[in-house]
Amino acid sequence: MVFSSETFLFLFLPVFLGLYYLTPLRWRSATILLGSYVFYAWWRVDFLGLVILTTLWAFGMGRLIAAYRGTRLGQAALLIAVAGCLGVLGVFKYLNFFIDSFAALLGTDAAGLDIHWRLILPIGISFYVFQSISYLVDVSRGDAKSDANLIDFAAFIALFPQLIAGPILRYKDLEDQFRSREHSVELFCDGMARFVVGLAKKVLIADSLAPLADLAFATESPGLALAWLGAAAYMAQLYFDFSGYSSMAIGLGMMMGFRFVENFNMPYISRSITEFWRRWHISLSIWLRDYLYIPLGGNRVGSVRTYMNLMTVMTLGGLWHGAAWTFVLWGIWHGSILSIERATGFDRTARERAWSLPLCLMLVLIGWVMFRAETVGIAGQMYAGMLGLNGINPDPMIWFSVSGESIALLVVAFIIVALEPWMAARMVQPHPTLQGTSMTITQAPAQQALISAGLVVLCALTIMKLAEQSFSPFLYFQF
Repeated sequence: MVFSSETFLFLFLPVFLGLYYLTPLRWRSATILLGSYVFYAWWRVDFLGLVILTTLWAFGMGRLIAAYRGTRLGQAALLIAVAGCLGVLGVFKYLNFFIDSFAALLGTDAAGLDIHWRLILPIGISFYVFQSISYLVDVSRGDAKSDANLIDFAAFIALFPQLIAGPILRYKDLEDQFRSREHSVELFCDGMARFVVGLAKKVLIADSLAPLADLAFATESPGLALAWLGAAAYMAQLYFDFSGYSSMAIGLGMMMGFRFVENFNMPYISRSITEFWRRWHISLSIWLRDYLYIPLGGNRVGSVRTYMNLMTVMTLGGLWHGAAWTFVLWGIWHGSILSIERATGFDRTARERAWSLPLCLMLVLIGWVMFRAETVGIAGQMYAGMLGLNGINPDPMIWFSVSGESIALLVVAFIIVALEPWMAARMVQPHPTLQGTSMTITQAPAQQALISAGLVVLCALTIMKLAEQSFSPFLYFQF
């Protein structure tokens, strides 16, 4: 079940919210847990067992770690607990990749090794495993309370708004909210607004750009124009798809009184890759910083080790996105640029240089080509096309597959990106109850009425678009 489906919008969500608000306060975590399990089981019932087992493992080991915190037994328990979580991720997400890579070294394939089975990747596994690991580490550090109620903790791990594509949440940031949180008409309406905007970004823009990106990456030896159009289309598609999902997740959380962290902050206005990673997939950047980069020594261990730490973190971050060499190379690309920016001081001076914005966008675009390509060879063909090595124009028949709607929406998408700072300054302000972690529409009466009318129109257009299009999953579901 996806947020942009009729089943979710017109069946699951209204039924869940109705039951949630009819449930007494002390039982609402149980309602969340039940609703989240139904939401996940809608995809596959059998893999719901993996979510439950991971939850019980993290909860039980968390209690053991807390009981022996500061001792060797506590450290051993932490290592075993984290290893168990990583083992689940390693088997289901990376075993096929390791087998294929090993077979390739031997000049054969998995079938040549007499391996004829393939593991299915459980949806959302990267997110709920990372959340489990952060809980275990935080309990060991004393940053998270160890007296979590099992129902509250299970509801946190399975919380359906962010279960399958983030943002990555940390129990220490939500534990107090599970005990007591705000419910108000104002917050609920703000959540609906966030959800509608996110849904429109996904359905009206991202889905309309998908055919152009898919055509370019599926074309053998794309020409100069198609390669650049396809790369730009994917750059915009991924942003509006993933940020749209994050907006919907945050909005759904607000409808239930939760305060999730923002996951995007206008990343395409960044003037360096360092700044980009402060604005893109913020919850992942924070997770990698707090649970990988800093434990490795961060930037406190000398220049060489700092660059090695950056490369390690970004390479593993790339691998986290998917079990393929394209993701590894994408991580190395970003790790290399981060290291260069730190070594040259460009990360501190980029805002003083007028050309830093187009340079940053170009570096991001080049990386997205490798991120999107199914194989390194396909990425190479796209790069060749972008360099003009495949000619200016491809087969003229290919252009008949390019819709005018896709081209127009590509222009609109980048206009929206360019106007985001202006819109943010005039249309939103920090919500006073959310401690700066979320945004809400301003309350000036005339402006509020205009924005509300715009949201109604946006919602109507989105529903009409949904009615005519085929199923389109969120891009980050595959990660």
